[in-house]
Amino acid sequence: MSGAFVISACRSAVAPRGGALAHLALPDLAAPVLRGALTRAGLAVEQVDEVICSTAIGPGGNPARSIALAAGLPEHIAGLSIDRQCAGGLDALALAGQMILSGAADVVVAGGAESYSRQPLRYKTFADGRPPEPYRQAPFTPWPDRDPDMTEAAAALAQSLGIDRAAQDAWAVESHAKARAHPPRDAEILPLAGLTQDAFTRRLTPALCQRAKVLAGDITAANAAVAADAAAFCVVVSERVAASLPTPKVALLATATKGGRPEEPGLAPLVAIEDVLRRGALTASDLDLAEIMEAYAVQAIACVTGAGIVPEIVNLGGGALARGHPIGASGAINAVRLWHELVARGAGTGLAAIAAAGGIGSAALMRL
Repeated sequence: MSGAFVISACRSAVAPRGGALAHLALPDLAAPVLRGALTRAGLAVEQVDEVICSTAIGPGGNPARSIALAAGLPEHIAGLSIDRQCAGGLDALALAGQMILSGAADVVVAGGAESYSRQPLRYKTFADGRPPEPYRQAPFTPWPDRDPDMTEAAAALAQSLGIDRAAQDAWAVESHAKARAHPPRDAEILPLAGLTQDAFTRRLTPALCQRAKVLAGDITAANAAVAADAAAFCVVVSERVAASLPTPKVALLATATKGGRPEEPGLAPLVAIEDVLRRGALTASDLDLAEIMEAYAVQAIACVTGAGIVPEIVNLGGGALARGHPIGASGAINAVRLWHELVARGAGTGLAAIAAAGGIGSAALMRL
């Protein structure tokens, strides 16, 4: 063995904003999951070199440090908080792998945590004395005319690619059906606040989709993921540490984060997917599993089709449409899901990929 290995991965259940996890501040949401990942890896807190945590709408103040302290890790763990919006949870894993490969660390806990329910109020201020104005979405480019609302961007993508509402609704129906038929295994979810399964999954039908509220164009409340709360972490270790433990050893083959056109954030993962496949000397047909983000059904369809991935290997247990979208944690949840699917399979190569605001895409390859 050589390289970086994911030896443990777990997450909380995902709960829609205002649901079962709403009362938990970010450290209280994330710390138990971090500890759970370490326990399942068979590692003590003293063996951790760093904690990397993504959060996109959190309270600031280096949440990774607060989470590490709340989890009982030694005070010398500084914690590294990152914000690459939806891609951040997967990028945390990428940074952990790079730390391992560089020799800077032997054990890194990496992932993401987001509480939409506890989102701080945000205001922009002005130098001319005007009163502050609240805002919902931060700017992702310096150009207002190239910084679309995410839902409007998804609607424009659907129109440009000819992916109609019926196709998007069908994807959403299948996502919920797969989540119901193949719920997460007990080892994947750490029970928190009495929640042991994703709270949003339901029996979605085409008829229900037809009655869903239209958000923009063909984007509706049925084929767009709901805002949610969750945390997810992976334990990434060096060859030396991996060899000393009996846990499954899933190699982190390659990671990539690439920028694309800000107006088309849903297509940005295609460049990252192409890059990791090239560096892994693979093609899409070599993949056994794929966890593709479903912030919007159209984005998932566009990525799967554009990358040439066989739909039958995608999101075997459903995707974010059946769970919810805790922004900074979503990429980490995809990684956790992929890890458990690979371990259950016993062997194989898997891909996780996600799009982010501003025209960013991230991807990671794992192999067991």
